[in-house]
Amino acid sequence: MSAIKASIVGASGYSGAELLRILSRHSHVSVQKLFANSSAGKRVDEVLPVFRSRSIASFELYSAEAACSSDVVFIALPSGEAMNIVPELLGRGKRIIDLGGDFRLRDALVYRQFYKRDHKATDLLARAIYGLPEWNRAEIRTASLVCNPGCYPTSALLPLAPLLKEGLIHSDGIVINSLSGVSGAGRSSSPDLSFAEVNESVKAYKVGVHQHTPEMVQTLQSISGQAVSLTFVPHLLPMTRGIYTTAYARPTGDINEKEVLVSFDRYYRNEPFVRYSSAVIPEIRNVNYTNYIDIGFRLYPENNQIIVLSAIDNLIKGAAGQAVQNMNIMFGFEETEGLL
Repeated sequence: MSAIKASIVGASGYSGAELLRILSRHSHVSVQKLFANSSAGKRVDEVLPVFRSRSIASFELYSAEAACSSDVVFIALPSGEAMNIVPELLGRGKRIIDLGGDFRLRDALVYRQFYKRDHKATDLLARAIYGLPEWNRAEIRTASLVCNPGCYPTSALLPLAPLLKEGLIHSDGIVINSLSGVSGAGRSSSPDLSFAEVNESVKAYKVGVHQHTPEMVQTLQSISGQAVSLTFVPHLLPMTRGIYTTAYARPTGDINEKEVLVSFDRYYRNEPFVRYSSAVIPEIRNVNYTNYIDIGFRLYPENNQIIVLSAIDNLIKGAAGQAVQNMNIMFGFEETEGLL
């Protein structure tokens, strides 16, 4: 199979660097352009020393003309940036995978509420395909614009979706608590993310107003076909990478361990990156630097409750790895190519 050409916009950030690392070992991809306006003119290995002796490329200022030399363009920019460049790229026939949040929500008013800005490409919201491979593979295969899921939603949607789809849990009153390493906030410097501020501490943030909340609701409603209400509370951990999610839901009846496992089997038995167990409690250290999600659960009938737990690497399955998985689907490559 011949190689395709790929470009990365925002290549010097955490997710962009992970994309470069994965694509560099992909047997069917040739990385063409690396755009990073803040680092334009600098060699890649000057900004990202991990690439010393592996790359002589330099970062460039973004231009649509240069990006259009590629078959696929990855956009790893902060939310609010992609909508400024996607319309022209689509108009030129490019296939795009956006790792930011600009095209995840179908409702521009909801986007305005949670992202605190007006959307500039509302006509493209209905065209964007949500890049959750385990549930949207057929749509991803023919998509021209894929919006990569957020890291928190990935960690919560995959454990909850089978249970809702099979009617094993109520769709209201779901509570999701997630803990993330600081790399989830991106590479831009911030006093709140400095070592002295995060070390030996844990704190919740954006309680009840996090922008990933409507993304989770929208996706779970689409999968289950019923109205969903949930509470989401993210927390910051004093570590670099990884997300640990614990979700609480109420069973719709007397369910047992086998029924839960059967629901996971029905949807994930052949999924290469989903691992689930009734016996093993997930740990972040077992998924970091991989594209896996580990899922566990516990039943508490005395409290009429099921607790599902998951662990992912926020920069891989929560960002760059899932983006490459989507690219593999879009171009007909083996889905695990570059990711194992």
